[in-house]
Formats: sequence, structure tokens, C-alpha cells
Amino acid sequence: MEHFQNDDLEYVVDDFYDFDDFEHDDPFAGPEFLRRTTDFDSDFEDDFESNTLKTDTSAMEARNGKDIQGIPWERLNFTRNKYRETRLKQYKNYESIGGSSEGLEKECLQVEKGNAFYAFQFNTRLVKSTIVHFQLRNLLWATSKHDVYLMQNYSVMHWSSLLRKGKEVLNVAKPIVPSVERPGLLSEQLSRVQISTMAVKENLMVAGGFQGELICKHLNQPGVAFSTKLTTDDNAITNVVDVYRCPGGAMRVLAANNDAQIRMFDAETFSSLNCFAFDWSVNNTSVSPDGKLLAVLGDSVECLIAEAQSGKVTGTLKGHLDYSFASAWHPDGNILATGNQDTTCRLWDLRNLSKSLAILKGRMGAIRALKFTSDGRFLAMAEPADFVHVFDTESGYIKCQEIDFFGETAGISFSPDTESLFVGVADHTYGSLLEFNRRRHNQYLDSIL
Repeated sequence: MEHFQNDDLEYVVDDFYDFDDFEHDDPFAGPEFLRRTTDFDSDFEDDFESNTLKTDTSAMEARNGKDIQGIPWERLNFTRNKYRETRLKQYKNYESIGGSSEGLEKECLQVEKGNAFYAFQFNTRLVKSTIVHFQLRNLLWATSKHDVYLMQNYSVMHWSSLLRKGKEVLNVAKPIVPSVERPGLLSEQLSRVQISTMAVKENLMVAGGFQGELICKHLNQPGVAFSTKLTTDDNAITNVVDVYRCPGGAMRVLAANNDAQIRMFDAETFSSLNCFAFDWSVNNTSVSPDGKLLAVLGDSVECLIAEAQSGKVTGTLKGHLDYSFASAWHPDGNILATGNQDTTCRLWDLRNLSKSLAILKGRMGAIRALKFTSDGRFLAMAEPADFVHVFDTESGYIKCQEIDFFGETAGISFSPDTESLFVGVADHTYGSLLEFNRRRHNQYLDSIL
């Protein structure tokens, strides 16, 4: 992945929005999309309920005409549709290999848009997603339909969609000292960590940092269980972390870094179990549902399939035209989705890797995040900004819902029961957490909420 200095602690978001091109009715009324900010020392002593709840949007308000993000389009000299049109024309997708997204349209699956598998439920700006690297967008995880974890500057936040309250779980600006000494482990005290990626599974929160840090915290216990620097390499950023169970049932922590290595840890003792080296920076890795295979993606047009136990490469996926940053396994373990800066997601059948099963196209940018529902019915595909696409797998990925908003995508997550989809939006003014609920046939509550 691209390496750059981030010493000034600015949370990096490419500012593609420029409202100066439009004339405002009120110079103080215009949205401040994606302004960079340096007020990162969080202070969550303030009562969340003291914030004006008018900044939030409910399903009923949206049905009555309020913008789901609370953007006051009626106070601007341009409509939402006009700005969307301009945005699509002016957006420049980031490519590591020039021209990688050209001429792909004819190869991509022709989908039926306009479906509504998940209906808008709520948007809150009481918690605001932030990102630290423009290519990494795995900073939001839902552990239930009522519990969401996300990054807000230096704070790992928990949002309760039931209580509609936010709470700080961990502040990584302060010194991080493991609460338990673990003899023989290279545990380190850390501070002012810029979280670049995270995962939350089975009550364990794992976060990776911009300088190669790894932090592990049990959500039901105070303090931090383990923290360390994975590498002293100058190009050390932790690109992705994962938590999974190996075939024997033991829980493992996985971390991939820009130093071209994937490291494996025991999730109970945090002892190092293995380290696999590759020929290029590993931007993303994910483990198959049975815990036996690794998808390995990075600064290469090819993606790899490797044995999780040994790191031995058993397959090569050829078809993408740029570097890859996202992957997700269908729960049946046969289908792997990979997301690339060539603006496509490719679907691969592990039983025949000679070519991709299908190619799904984004609207305007790279594919930065992918998630399947736990029942395998839907695949969510996130672009760097503005669009999340939800595909119905039972239709052969033909039927699609397009979720349209304004802002950088910090992360996407389905709840484990598939009932909710959460989208983190990173923006200085309209940064928020969007919640969508799965639509069911004859769902009475849909008509009254």
C-alpha cells in the first residue's frame, strides 16, 4: 500500500468535496465536507445527551423528507441530485497502476439496481467515524444489532443503537499499559496510537496502528490485555487484523503489515505462533470459515490462497488490474470476494480458480471493504466514499441495492443475526453512523417506526 508520513496526526481523508464551486444562500450554512481536523485529544466527559439530538435522523423523519445525514439542501443553491451529478463527474479514483479501471464495464455483471433489502433506520452524529489512511476502511464492527464499535479519532467507541448512547471503550492517545504481565512476550507500552484497522469478535477487540502497533482488549475486562509493536520497519503500518478459530477450535489473532508479513498469535496467551513472508506488502488477509485457508491480497495484481497453518501458497487468483485492499468469504467457504482499486469486486469459486466467477463494478471508486451476511444471503461492497452496494447472492448477485450518501466510508458491518447493516461515514461536519434494518415481507413495524 502507499506509504506516507502522518507525523502531524492529521486524520487522512482525500478531500474530493469542494463546496466552494457552489454559491451558498448563507455562507455559514454550507456543509463542511471532509475538512481536515487536528482536535484529536478526545474528552468524553461531556454528556452525550447534552448534544442536540436534532442532528440525528430517524426513519420517520427521513420518510417525511429530512435528508438521512441531516444535510440542509433546502438552504443551498443546488439540489442533492445536482451535487451528486457533479460529484460523479469530478471524482478521481486513486490508482496505483494508471488506467487500471478503464474498459472494464463490458466484463462486469449487469445488475438490477433499485432494490431495498435494508431500509434506513437511524443516523447519529453523536459518534463520528474517522479514518487514518485513505486506503484502509475496516474501522467499524457490529457485534449485535444493538452494539457497534468504531474509531473516533483516538477513541474506540461503543454505540448502543438500543439506548442511542455512545461510550468510550479505549483511549489510545493515553499510555497503553497491558493489565497483565506475560513473561516471555514482547509486550510494549504504547501511546498516541493512530488506529488504522480493527476487528471485534467473540468479546475480543483487536486494533492495528499506523506505526505497526497491535492492541488486544477483552471487552468484558478493564484495561488492555496485550500491546506491542509488530515490526520496527520504517514502512510498518498494520493494514488489517482478524480474529478467527482454527480447525481445532482455538482462537487466533492475525495481523498483516506493510513489511510484507502476516503474523499469527494465540488469542488466549498472545504468544507468537507463526509468521509468513510474502513478496509484496500485504494489504488485506482473511480466513476461510473453516479456518484452513488464508486469502492474501496486497501490492500485486494477483491475489493468493494459502494454508492458514503453514502459509504455503496453494492458489493464485488472476484478473484484477491494480492492488487489492478487501476480501470476504461466503459462509459456505466456496466463494471468496476480493476488492480492488480497479473499481471492481471479483468473485472466485475455490473449486475452480482458473478465472473469476463474476465481476461486480463500483459506481466511482475502488472497492475498499467487503462483508457477507452470516447466512450468506447478502454481500455488502463499499467504495471509498458515497456508495455502499448490497447484492442478493441468491439472485446470482444480479439484484442490488445502492446506498447513497456523502462522505468517506470508514467501515461497514452486518450484525451477526443479519438484521442490521451499519455504515461509518467519516466527515468533519457530517461524520456519523448510519443504521439500516433488514426488510422482511409483511413486516408490520416497518410501517409505523
